[in-house]
Amino acid sequence: MILELVQTVALMLALSLLHGFTMRCLPTRPRLARVASGVVFGTVCAVGMMVPITLAPGVIVDGRSVLLSMAGLFGGPVAGLVAGAIAGAYRLWLGGDGMVVGTTVIALAVALGLAYRAAWGRSPRARAPIALFAFGVVVHALSMVLIAQIPAQSMTKVYEALGLPYLLIMGTATMLLGLLLQDLEKRQQNERILRERTARLRAIAGAVPDILFVLDEDGCCLEVMTHDQRLLYREPASVLGRRLQDILPEPVGALLMSAIRQAIDSGTPATTEYALDTPKGHRFFEGRIQAIDGETSPRTVVLIVQDVTDRIALEEERRIAAIAFESQQGMMITDARTRILRVNKTFSAVTGYASEDVIGQPARVLSSGRHGDAFYREMWQQLQAHDLWEGELWNRRRNGEVYPERLSISTVRDHKGVVTHYVGCFTDITQSKASEEEIHALAYYDHLTGLANRRLLTDRLQQALGHGSRDGWRGALMFIDLDDFKDINDLHGHQAGDALLTQAAARLRGTVRETDTVARFGGDEFVILVEQLPADELAAAATAQRLADKLLERLSTPYAIEGQDRHCTASIGIAMFQGHRQTVDELMQGADLSMYEAKRQGKNRIRFFDPLMQQTVAERLRLETDLRDALSGDQFELHYQAQCDAEGRIDGVEALARWRHPTRGLVPPGLFIAAAERCGTMPVLGRKLLEMACAQLGRWAGDARLSALRLSVNVSAAQLYAPDFVAETCALLERTGCPADRLVFELTESMLISDMRGAIQTMEALRALGIRFSIDDFGTGYSSLAYLHQLPLDELKIDRSFVCDLPDNPNSLAIVKTIVALARTLGLRVIAEGVEAPRQMETLLHNGCTSFQGYMFHRPLAIDAFEALPGIGGDTATCAPPMASATPSASAAQ
Repeated sequence: MILELVQTVALMLALSLLHGFTMRCLPTRPRLARVASGVVFGTVCAVGMMVPITLAPGVIVDGRSVLLSMAGLFGGPVAGLVAGAIAGAYRLWLGGDGMVVGTTVIALAVALGLAYRAAWGRSPRARAPIALFAFGVVVHALSMVLIAQIPAQSMTKVYEALGLPYLLIMGTATMLLGLLLQDLEKRQQNERILRERTARLRAIAGAVPDILFVLDEDGCCLEVMTHDQRLLYREPASVLGRRLQDILPEPVGALLMSAIRQAIDSGTPATTEYALDTPKGHRFFEGRIQAIDGETSPRTVVLIVQDVTDRIALEEERRIAAIAFESQQGMMITDARTRILRVNKTFSAVTGYASEDVIGQPARVLSSGRHGDAFYREMWQQLQAHDLWEGELWNRRRNGEVYPERLSISTVRDHKGVVTHYVGCFTDITQSKASEEEIHALAYYDHLTGLANRRLLTDRLQQALGHGSRDGWRGALMFIDLDDFKDINDLHGHQAGDALLTQAAARLRGTVRETDTVARFGGDEFVILVEQLPADELAAAATAQRLADKLLERLSTPYAIEGQDRHCTASIGIAMFQGHRQTVDELMQGADLSMYEAKRQGKNRIRFFDPLMQQTVAERLRLETDLRDALSGDQFELHYQAQCDAEGRIDGVEALARWRHPTRGLVPPGLFIAAAERCGTMPVLGRKLLEMACAQLGRWAGDARLSALRLSVNVSAAQLYAPDFVAETCALLERTGCPADRLVFELTESMLISDMRGAIQTMEALRALGIRFSIDDFGTGYSSLAYLHQLPLDELKIDRSFVCDLPDNPNSLAIVKTIVALARTLGLRVIAEGVEAPRQMETLLHNGCTSFQGYMFHRPLAIDAFEALPGIGGDTATCAPPMASATPSASAAQ
């Protein structure tokens, strides 16, 4: 019987292992698992009852109490009841005398198991081996008591049949089965906890925006988790089971492998940064690697990769912002109440405030007080409407100095649109303002005298015409020219001239009203704009006359220059105006013309503009326009006037310009030369005439009769001082074949004095080519032995003004004698121009002058007429008697 009992217990223990298998197969369906567990326990009970210990017919003993009590203890009510139902049903099916008692034993075992579970099943002590053994003994002792209740059985018989071995074996079986089920329960609990932890980790990994890799020490990818597969270099399926070196491009793979070895060797986390081109674009990553503790080989590591692209971009923006904040512009950040939170170094350098002095202070600490409430109200209105204000304002430095700045204010709002900060960026524009004022002064004021210049006066005159038209008052425009200022400037130097101009400007300013405008147009020309004169024409003119008289009186007072008194008068031209009856240009032309009329009538005078002057101005403008047209055509020609010796032989000739106008006819040189100088076309005209003369002299060089002639050509100051005059002349000589040693350039004294050194350099360069030089109209300028000695001259020409009075004027005769003696001393040829009478020639010849030019000998002739003259090349020509009677006015037409 004992052996059978042991076999039964062993069978029950083996079959009970199905419980663990069932619970593991249904981990996610606990109710179904408990039902299945009950089925297993009930089935095992039924199997156990198939190999029972038979005490008597119909009375059997088996291990059902062990299984059913454990089913109630570990499986709970559902498993216990299902197992008890299956075991009870099977016992009832078996029948016999012990059917009722057997069924009761089944119910008692389930009830005791459930009671033990409810009372002590959750206590660790209740699950101790000894407790489980005692519980088994109690269950089976009670079973023995119930078995003793079967008819024909008694306790004595039951005990004799089963005895102590039964209690010990069943108690041990209960203990072993309980420990086995307890172990299974713990395993299931651990597995459940592990599943829960794994689920939590996966949930966390899925919620965290990082990428998680599980790798072995060789870089082989065991697992990968990510919330965004676009951040992976490749799809997860193609990554698992492959090494990082084989997946990632270099040097990223080598970089991560180095970090993995570092983490394993050091036992501490290793970090690294790298960049990859992913399906989401070029991204920056930060990897953190931690080795997993364990003794398995190969070692395992966890790589957590964070996408730090936005962080790096933000850091870069912050670096840029920090650099920009410490820029050359002052910057200030305030809160929404305009309290200063931060300033940069430039702010401190510009304002003088250290950061600790202004942080926490309202921005109005910088206010200069120059702007009113309306200015700031408009500023805030624009800020509220556009979140930006830009403009110029005045602020105050710490030392109290007020300075201008260019300020830009930007509004910073949060995601709700609420203003959080203001950012101010400003530049100190003190220097630029000073430069603007300087530029304004240069643009609108004369730098020497500080008076208005032509541009500013023109603007004010335009405004005055409009105001006069609206208000009905009259005005006057006065042109003032200092008489003989050029003489003082040339004789005493530019410093003396500048001092005189400065004193004259001060006198003009001190004489007129503050509302009047005094301007300098350059040189020694001043202009005064007088406004708000009486509406009556005569009263206005009288007021202008009185003012002009005062100006003449003030300007004629001696000037203290370099310790000496210098005298200089002025000529004034006045043009009256009212409204827009005249244009600005017409008024200026009128005043200018009347000023020149005052000079023509003797200087130190006042002249008002009249219509006849206007007609003259219009004629002059038409002449200048025609002159420009003539330069582009063939209207200019050269006439030639012979230069003779006492016997009438022609040894030289002067080329004189003539303008054959298509409608005016032959225009006198006195008209078009002055017009060319006024309108700035003199350089072009001079080059054109010089080229014509050189071409003619080149043609004469091939004619034996004319090849010995010298040809004199007048050269203007604009030509002489042109930087490329020498080079142009050299090219012209080569182009025309003109013999340089037969070419004479006639210069005036006044044009040499303006830049003596430059004139000498140019003349010496031309002299090296063979060109000769003559001083025209000698004696009318500032004749100086010093400059005559320095200049490379060949000839002096006595001016016609001295020749015309010979021999009756002793002064003229004395000047002629002096010039001839001076020329002889310097070894220069001397020639007299404007000789019209034999008495003049005889006087000149008697005093040593042997070369003559004038109507007594020949008039200026066209080229054909000149070349036909006798006396050229050695022939003797007689003086025509009619020429001797020519009038001075006709002679002046040369």
